[in-house]
Amino acid sequence: MKRRQFLGAASAGLAAGALARPAIAQSMPEIKWRLTSSFPKSLDTIFGAAEVFAKAVSEASDGKFQIQVFSAGEIVPGLQALDAVQNGTVEMCHTAPYYYVGKDPTFAFATAIPFGLNARQQNAWFYHGGGMELLNAFFAKYNAHALPGGNTGCQMGGWFRKEIKTTDDLQGLKMRIGGFAGQVLSKLGAVPQQIAGGDIYPALEKGTIDAAEWVGPYDDEKLGFQKVAKYYYYPGWWEGGAALHFMINKAKWDELPVTYKALFNAAAGIANVDMLAKYDAKNPAALKRLVANGAQLRPFPQPVLDACFEASGELYGETSAKNAEFKKIYDSMMAFRNEEYLWFQVAEYTFDNFMIRARARG
Repeated sequence: MKRRQFLGAASAGLAAGALARPAIAQSMPEIKWRLTSSFPKSLDTIFGAAEVFAKAVSEASDGKFQIQVFSAGEIVPGLQALDAVQNGTVEMCHTAPYYYVGKDPTFAFATAIPFGLNARQQNAWFYHGGGMELLNAFFAKYNAHALPGGNTGCQMGGWFRKEIKTTDDLQGLKMRIGGFAGQVLSKLGAVPQQIAGGDIYPALEKGTIDAAEWVGPYDDEKLGFQKVAKYYYYPGWWEGGAALHFMINKAKWDELPVTYKALFNAAAGIANVDMLAKYDAKNPAALKRLVANGAQLRPFPQPVLDACFEASGELYGETSAKNAEFKKIYDSMMAFRNEEYLWFQVAEYTFDNFMIRARARG
């Protein structure tokens, strides 16, 4: 390009920029929202995702959109976060939607279902498999719009006071477990309990419950479960990739300028990636510390896993027969899962399996 052409183009660009700036400014009014989390501040991974989101929104809007983040209990209890969004007490929340299966079991798909998707598959279904379109059509009935906002990866199977050798050991077992999985375990004789994260330790310590699952080594160590139960089981078959969401009051979401909606999508994407990366980075060292301090790692016996898998299938069939919306989303996720594992068994699983064996050989 000749110098004169270059200067002309640059001048035109500056002029366009000067015109665009006021237009952008007009589409970015000053707004202040409140976000209630379902989690305590002590959990920097899962609570921290809301802080990552709020910071990204503030910085991208040059401070015009401020979101104040509140931990569980500061405005409402952790398990009432969605209710606060629905009734307009707050504009948005950060939560695990499967906490609300009491409203409708369909909520479970937004977090995790037993023997469902792993973290990468979950994101693929949300973003490119029609998952979020289906979920947000459902959430609209609850005056909410959701954006993926984090994933824990595959979780641990939880802390138990006694060993689980057969399904008989599940009879009468009082276990803190969230979402749809509690209904699966109840088919095998367990007694599920829905307890918010910050309340699990005292319940386990007092013997109100016999076992508890939360997330994985890093969070579990922070919550101190190893002090009151020594058997640490894996895998968390009910949460192969547990997703969190930012749930926004739908009327408030619909009012937002397009610029802010795009900004929210980007900020939620940052939080989504950041949370999983934090867990993957922090869990290995935490697991070593837990074992060094007496935690007894145990895999769930294969017959127990098989029984849980069969019970899950029964429950999905029963629920689908009664709930058309559940069936619609279940069918979508299962079709996606089957295709994903066709691919994962070829490359991902083969590579991981080789590397794990190579590491063991030194």
